[in-house]
Amino acid sequence: MRVTHVITRLIVGGAQENTIATVLGLRQKPGVEVRLITGPTAGPEGSLEDYFTRTPELLTRLPELVRPVHPWKDLLAWRQLTRHFRQQHPDLVHTHSGKAGVLGRLAAARAGVPVIVHTIHGPSFGSFQGALANAAFRAAERRAARVTTHFVTVADAMTRQYLAAGIGQPGQYTRVFSGFELQPFLGARNDLRLRDRWGLRPDDIVIGKIARLFKLKGHDDLFRVARHLVTISAQIKFLLVGDGEWRSRFEGLARVLGLEKHFIFTGLVPPAEIPPLVGMMDLVVHLSRREGLPRALPQALAAARPVVAYDCDGAREVCFDNVTGFLVPPGDLAGLSARLAGLAGNAQMRTQFGQRGQAFVREHFSVGHMVDRLYTLYVKLASDCGKQHP
Repeated sequence: MRVTHVITRLIVGGAQENTIATVLGLRQKPGVEVRLITGPTAGPEGSLEDYFTRTPELLTRLPELVRPVHPWKDLLAWRQLTRHFRQQHPDLVHTHSGKAGVLGRLAAARAGVPVIVHTIHGPSFGSFQGALANAAFRAAERRAARVTTHFVTVADAMTRQYLAAGIGQPGQYTRVFSGFELQPFLGARNDLRLRDRWGLRPDDIVIGKIARLFKLKGHDDLFRVARHLVTISAQIKFLLVGDGEWRSRFEGLARVLGLEKHFIFTGLVPPAEIPPLVGMMDLVVHLSRREGLPRALPQALAAARPVVAYDCDGAREVCFDNVTGFLVPPGDLAGLSARLAGLAGNAQMRTQFGQRGQAFVREHFSVGHMVDRLYTLYVKLASDCGKQHP
């Protein structure tokens, strides 16, 4: 079975890590030849292309496949994808992200690819943007859905949202949790030397947030409750892991609020360095307004760290309220402050929530489990369309 994955760019992010793990994992399956096509990777989010240093033959870069809407480049990208599929004859094309998802599926259909799969990592429409943009994205998704054999979602919330928008049929959807390498997180510990390196004392209560420093990620809301939290306990510190276009803005906000000593910015961190940072956190907060299933939540739980999250998209599928953490209505600053303060002040609760979450993630979020489910789905879809798998 020849499988080609397509993604818009390989920046440091959950969808990209998911795609890379899938591609590398499928290489180990019998009879599978897998390739990945990506657009250019640039910007403060960093790059994951180094994962293919030892296997450069797996990766094809398409300069015209850019993230912003660009009619001329989009047309060229569609033509080149179509030409590539006609030359390589994949049995299955699996697309990821908005731009690559639409162009890749339409090109695969044009080239006569028998099975076309698309993973919905997060919503491309919703309350986070205006009516005109939503109408355009819904129209594009509906058009691409007409040539899509099957959808994979990282959370049932994505299935419900897309079906409600008239995209696809219920039988076309399968939820597959976004797996990751569990062991580094399962073995994460509170390294006091690492804390010292980041200016954190052993008795500090570290509230971690792992996200790009950009809009819709909820950092503003964290700053809004931070001053109150540090008046409750001066031991509370906020560790912001990630980089982005809004970093200077948030650093300035910390100074204006007089909270420079309470906010630590790590900047861009390679994925391999995330587990030790999570290990020295006492709890993790995630306040994104747009995310399929925030990868930071199962990663925190894998390290037995409880979570506080806005009840958006798929967060409730891993953050079980009052079991593995707390869910807060988006924008409820009083509730957010109370939940963070409650967990920060109760070590026993943090331990109980963390242990429950770790058990759940251990069962459902391994890379092996994800790849096995996708492989099984591929074989079934190929069989359904009459393509015999070796």
